[in-house]
Amino acid sequence: MRYFRTIMCSLSLLAAVSCGNGDKQSACEADCDKEAVECAEQAGENAVIENIMSRRSIRKYKNEPVAREVMEEIALCGINAPNGQNKQSWEVRIVDNPEFQNEIKAVMAAAGGERAAGCFYNAPVWVFIARDNGYDFSTIDCGLLAENMMLSAHSLGVGSVCLGSPVRFILTSPDKDKVLSKLGFSEGYELCLCIGFGYPDEAPKAKPRDINKVKFVD
Repeated sequence: MRYFRTIMCSLSLLAAVSCGNGDKQSACEADCDKEAVECAEQAGENAVIENIMSRRSIRKYKNEPVAREVMEEIALCGINAPNGQNKQSWEVRIVDNPEFQNEIKAVMAAAGGERAAGCFYNAPVWVFIARDNGYDFSTIDCGLLAENMMLSAHSLGVGSVCLGSPVRFILTSPDKDKVLSKLGFSEGYELCLCIGFGYPDEAPKAKPRDINKVKFVD
């Protein structure tokens, strides 16, 4: 339970830091005892924890490209995610060509109408992830890869938003083969996830998380 208090204090501390140092002490003292405050302050100095706790889904992006060298680094972090039996049961395609993006939007619109075209929130880079249909845990592996990519992007100042709608609109479109053939996934792989990347033009607040969903079992 003390560790749970430390987690909640860490959340308060991060929120306080974003508002200014003057609120730091009062925010922590409201919810934590002295020992928990000390732990929270230590957690605030942990770059990994701070990166995880401060990442947000971004739905408004600057009109600024993300260099391919940056995306290569993000992708490298992605493929270093844990995965079952090191099967690496994913394939990743990075799309930053506006012409191809417009083709994808047109294909999606054929299935979902004009609203489908806005699914990527004007993110300048789109990442498509496919799973190996021959491996039962491939979807989990792809999710772990995606999380690694989004967290590493955040650490580099690049925002992201994880999306499922483009998968639905592409796979149900009568023109899906136009997109899938160009993405060039290997035989036996199926599109399962998309992520938009770009430099954030917003700073959304954290949405609440329910720590009561986490329980120790004796």
